[in-house]
Amino acid sequence: MISQISRAWSRIASLLPARADLTEMGREPRRDLLAGLTVAIVALPLALGFGVSSGLGAAAGLATAVVAGAVAALFGGSNLQVSGPTGAMTVVLVPIVGQYGPGGVLTVGLMAGAMLVGLAALRAGKYMQYVPAPVVEGFTLGIACVIGLQQVPNALGVPKPEGERVLVVTWRAIEEFVHTPNWTAVGFAVAVAAVMLVGARLRPTVPFSIVAVIAASVVAQAAGLDAATPIGELPSGLPAPSLSFLELGSLSTLLAPAVAVAALAALESLLSASVADGMTVGQKHDPDRELFGQGLANIAAPLFGGVPATGAIARTAVNVRTGASSRLAALTHAAILAVIVFAAAPLVSKIPLAALAGVLLATAIRMVEVGSLKAMAKATRSDALILALTAVATLALDLVYAVIIGLAVAGALALRAVAKQARLDQVPLDRGDHSAEEHALLAEHIVAYRIDGPLFFAAAHRFLLELTQVADVWVVILRMSRVSTIDATGALVLKDAVEKLNRRGIVVLASGIRPGQRQVLDSVGALELLSREGREYATTPEAIRGARDYLEWAGVMPAIPAPRTTTSSEEARS
Repeated sequence: MISQISRAWSRIASLLPARADLTEMGREPRRDLLAGLTVAIVALPLALGFGVSSGLGAAAGLATAVVAGAVAALFGGSNLQVSGPTGAMTVVLVPIVGQYGPGGVLTVGLMAGAMLVGLAALRAGKYMQYVPAPVVEGFTLGIACVIGLQQVPNALGVPKPEGERVLVVTWRAIEEFVHTPNWTAVGFAVAVAAVMLVGARLRPTVPFSIVAVIAASVVAQAAGLDAATPIGELPSGLPAPSLSFLELGSLSTLLAPAVAVAALAALESLLSASVADGMTVGQKHDPDRELFGQGLANIAAPLFGGVPATGAIARTAVNVRTGASSRLAALTHAAILAVIVFAAAPLVSKIPLAALAGVLLATAIRMVEVGSLKAMAKATRSDALILALTAVATLALDLVYAVIIGLAVAGALALRAVAKQARLDQVPLDRGDHSAEEHALLAEHIVAYRIDGPLFFAAAHRFLLELTQVADVWVVILRMSRVSTIDATGALVLKDAVEKLNRRGIVVLASGIRPGQRQVLDSVGALELLSREGREYATTPEAIRGARDYLEWAGVMPAIPAPRTTTSSEEARS
C-alpha cells in the first residue's frame, strides 16, 4: 500500500511545476518580457476574433486568453507554448453554442479540462506521435478553410445567418450580401488581410495585425462609418469566478461534445508544442505535463466566462521567433492582455468586426503551408488520399470525425501495405546447390512452404487459399521461423488449412515455431494439431527426416537413407 501511494505521489509530482522552471524564467527575463509583449500584440485581435466567431463574444475570447494563457503557461509541459482561443476550437464550438447555448459551452470546457487531466494521469501524451503526418496536414488545411468561411458574414457586413454547417452559412451570407451589399465592411476586411499578408513578407518581425486593426478602427471612427459594425461594449475587467452555468442534469447530454473538445485540445496542444521544439535547439516538451496544464487551463477558463482553449501554433511560433526562452514570455503575454482588459476595454470595443474578420482571413491563409501539402501529395498515393479525405471531412463534417476518418484510412492502408509483405513460397528444403536432393524429395511427394512476414487478419485468408490448393503431395512441411507476428485470426486460418489438408490425406509438419508464437497457436488449438504425433520440429532438416520416417512407416515408400544435412547454426535455424 505504501509503495502504491508513493508511486501515485511521484506521478502527480512529475506533473507539477518544478524549481527548474523558476530558474529558467530568471535566466533571460528581458528577452522573455519583450517576446511576451510581442505575442500579446499579435494575440489581442485573434482572441477578440475567435471569441466573436465562437458565438460567446469578444469578452469570452479575452477571458480565455488571459486565464487559460496564464494557467497553461504555469502548469504546461512546454517552456515556449502560448495558449488561448484558437480557430480549430472555434470550429467545434459553433455547433455546440447553437445547440446548447453559452452555458453548454462553458460546461463542455469544464468537462473537457477534467478529461485532459485524466489523460495526463494515464500518461497518454506519448500517443500523439502515432498520428500520421498526412492526417495532421489534412486536418490543418480543413481548419484553415473552415476558419476562412466562418469570417464571410462579418467580412461582408451581414448578420450571421442561421445554420450549423459552415458551407450553408457562407452561402446564405453571400445571398444576403447580394440583396444588401455592404462594401465598407468588405473594404475593411480586404484591407486588413492584405496589410497582414503583404507586411508579413516585407517585415516579418512587425505585428501588422494590430497595426491594421488600429488603422481600421481610427478610419471607422474618424469617418463615422456606420456600416463598419464595431465589436460592442466590453466589460472593464474579468468577471468573478462562478459555477452558475453548471447544470448537473445536462452532464450526460454534453459528454460527447466534451470528448470532442478534449480530443481536439490534446491534439492541437501537443502538435503546437512539437512545432515549438522543432523551431529551437535544446527544448523538449513533456507531453503528459502539457495535457495536465491544458486540462487545468480549461477547468479555470469557464469559471471566468472563457471558451475552451488549446495551445496556439501561430502565437507559439511568434513567441519562439521573438526570442522567448522560458514560460515567462507566455505569462507576460497573459498579463499584458489582462491590463488591456482592465484599462482599454472602451477603445477595444470600437474595433470593427470586419477588421477582425480580415485578421482571421489572413490567419487562415497563412495556416496553409503549400510546400508541405505538395510534398505530402507527392510522397505516395496513400498519403495524398489520407490528406484529401481528412481535409474534406473537416470541412463537411467536424474535426473529431475528420481525425477519426483520417486515422482509420491511414490504419487500413498501413495494414494493406504490411499484408502485402507477407508471402507463402514453395522453397527448396536445403540451402545451397542440392538440386538432385530436391528432385528426390519432390519425387517422394514431400514439399515445403516458407511463411515470410506477418500472419494476421489482413493477410491470413490469402494463405488459406494458396496452401489448401497444394496437390500431388503426401507431406507438407511448413517452415515458420520467418513468421514475424501472428494473431488469433492467423492462427485460426492456419489451423483450418492444416485440417483441410489432413482430410485430403496430406500430413502437415511444422518447423521453427518461435516461443512467442506458441501461446497464440495454442489458444485456438492450432499448436495441438501441429504437435500431435510428433509433427512439430525445431529445424527443417529434422522435419525432412520426420517426413521420410512417416512415409516409410505408412508403407508409401521404401526406407531411404536420411539426406546429408549441414550442421551450421545458420542452416539449423532455417
